[in-house]
Amino acid sequence: MHCPHCKSEDTAVIDSRLTEEGRAVRRRRECPKCNHRFTTFERQELSSLIVVKRDGTREPYSRGKIERGIWLACTKRPVSEEQIDKLLSKLEEKWGANKKEVASSTVGTDVMQSLKKIDEVAYIRFASVHREFKDVEEFKEELGRLFK
Repeated sequence: MHCPHCKSEDTAVIDSRLTEEGRAVRRRRECPKCNHRFTTFERQELSSLIVVKRDGTREPYSRGKIERGIWLACTKRPVSEEQIDKLLSKLEEKWGANKKEVASSTVGTDVMQSLKKIDEVAYIRFASVHREFKDVEEFKEELGRLFK
């Protein structure tokens, strides 16, 4: 593993532990050259999972793509990295369970429902992109449902 600070090719693992209810390994590493410490995560790759888009096209599942969208929705909100990692790990387990393909609408809906439990503002932000609200009235309706 390369050091993100000095780019040295030799880093040492100083601590490893299971996280995300045993679905990932968290490793603390240290660079012997610059003494910089950093964390890495090891997760099972869902490379065989295909996302079916609205227009019918298919693309390989990308955790990073979904994670970026979630973090945009969570900007300046009290949401931790651990919460997002748990959310994604549980959803990936659900999507990958005996399936080869998952609809992008299912991915979006599942992420929205999970965000709703963590932070309502992040939920509304994500929903506004996923549901493609056409006007302010649709947005108001969704807010109304949230507060019922």
